[in-house]
Amino acid sequence: MRAIRGVLLTCDPAVKQILLTMNEKESFIIEDLDDHHLVIKADEEYRVRKELEAELEKNTYSLET
Repeated sequence: MRAIRGVLLTCDPAVKQILLTMNEKESFIIEDLDDHHLVIKADEEYRVRKELEAELEKNTYSLET
C-alpha cells in the first residue's frame, strides 16, 4: 500500500454532507473519520475549499438594494 498525503478537515455535519456530495463527482476524500472530520488529498485542498466556498455562497441570503 502506498502512502497518500492528506489534510484533516474539521467541519459541522451540514458542511460535511456538502463535501460528500462534491466527492461523488471528483474523488478527493481519503477517509471519512466521524461526524466532524474528513481526511482529503493534500493536493486537492485549495480546489475543495474554493468549491465549498462557492457552494456555501449559493446558500447565503443577501439583501439586494
